[in-house]
Amino acid sequence: MRARDHGIVIGTGEPGPYNAITDVPGVRVGHCTLIRGSGPRVVGEGPVRTGVTVVLPHGGSVFEEPVYAGYHWLNGNGEMTGMAFLGEFGMLSSPIGLTNTASVGVVRDALVEIEVGALGKGRMAWSLTVVAETWDGLLNDIDGMHVTPEHVREAYQAASSGPVAEGAVGGGTGMICHGFKGGCGTASRLVDGYTVGVLVQANHGRRDRLTVNGVPVGRALDDVPLPGPLPGAVREGAGSIIGIVATDAPLLPHQCVRLARRAALGVARTGGAGENSSGDGFLCFATGNRDLPPNVMGAHPARTFQVTALADDHIDPLFYAAIEATEEAIVNALLCAETMTGADGFTAHALDGVRLAALL
Repeated sequence: MRARDHGIVIGTGEPGPYNAITDVPGVRVGHCTLIRGSGPRVVGEGPVRTGVTVVLPHGGSVFEEPVYAGYHWLNGNGEMTGMAFLGEFGMLSSPIGLTNTASVGVVRDALVEIEVGALGKGRMAWSLTVVAETWDGLLNDIDGMHVTPEHVREAYQAASSGPVAEGAVGGGTGMICHGFKGGCGTASRLVDGYTVGVLVQANHGRRDRLTVNGVPVGRALDDVPLPGPLPGAVREGAGSIIGIVATDAPLLPHQCVRLARRAALGVARTGGAGENSSGDGFLCFATGNRDLPPNVMGAHPARTFQVTALADDHIDPLFYAAIEATEEAIVNALLCAETMTGADGFTAHALDGVRLAALL
C-alpha cells in the first residue's frame, strides 16, 4: 500500500492517473529483482538481495531522439555515469539504469549493447550511457557481482508505462531508508497542463530525522528495531539516494538542472541531509522538445533547428511539483517495502503505514 492508500496526502498538488513517473507520456520503467539465498555471506554465492531498474524517456530510440536534460549533485559519495557529456551538451541520449554500487559497469555495458543492437547492422553507434547507484552491501552480497547483462536486458524488456512496482524491487531491492527497509518509489504531479514525475532509489537517512508532511515521525518510532546487526565500520544513516525527474514541459537544459535541484529539497523535507557518506544525485529530463539532432556525426545536416522553451517566470509550479513528488516518492518507497533479512542475518524492518497514518 502506498501513502495515499493510507490517507497520507503529501502537499497540495494533484497527482497523475498512476501517481508515477510514467504519468509523463512515453516514459517507461522496468525492473529485474534478484532475491535468493539466506544465512552467512559467502562472496560470489550470496545471499542475494539486489537488481536493476531501467527508465526509458520516451517510446522511441533515445539514442536517435535525445531529450534535453540536466543534473544536480547534493553530495558526491556516489556515481552516475555519463555526467560529463550530459553537462556539456545538456542532452540525454541513452536509457537510465539504476543498480547497486558494484554493478554500475555491467549495467552500463549491457545498455550500450542493447542500444547498439537496436540501431541495426551497418550503423555506427556512440553512447555515453547514464547509470546511477546506491549501496546495498548490508543486505546483499554486493561483492559477488550478481547482476548480469541478462538481468539488464530483462529490466529493459520489462519497461512499460502504467503503474510502477515499488519498494524492494529492481535496483532498490537491497536498500535501506531512514532506518527502515527502503527501495524504489515514485509519484507525480499535474501542473499547468504539464506533468512532473519522480522515481527515487532511496537508501539514505537516519531514523531520528525522518519527517513526513512536516511531522518528525521518526522520533516516535524508536521502538521499531533499527537495521542490524551493523558491521563495526558502518554507521546509521550511511547511504545514498538517486532521483530521476521527468517532465513533458518544454524545458531547456539549464531549466532541467534547476528542476533536478528541487528534487533535493524533497529529500530535505523527509529529513535527508546529504550526509558525508551519502551519494545524492538527481537527473531531470524533459520530453517537450523531441526533434533534437542526435549526437551522430552528419546525422543532422541543417545548421540550425528550433525548440520551444517555457518562460522562466512560469517555472515555479514545476519546482513545487518536483519537491512534492520527490517527498511522496520516498514515502511510497518506504511504505511499499516489506521487512527483509539478508546476508549474515541482517534485517531491515518495514515502516508500518497504518501506524504512520495514525502518527500524522
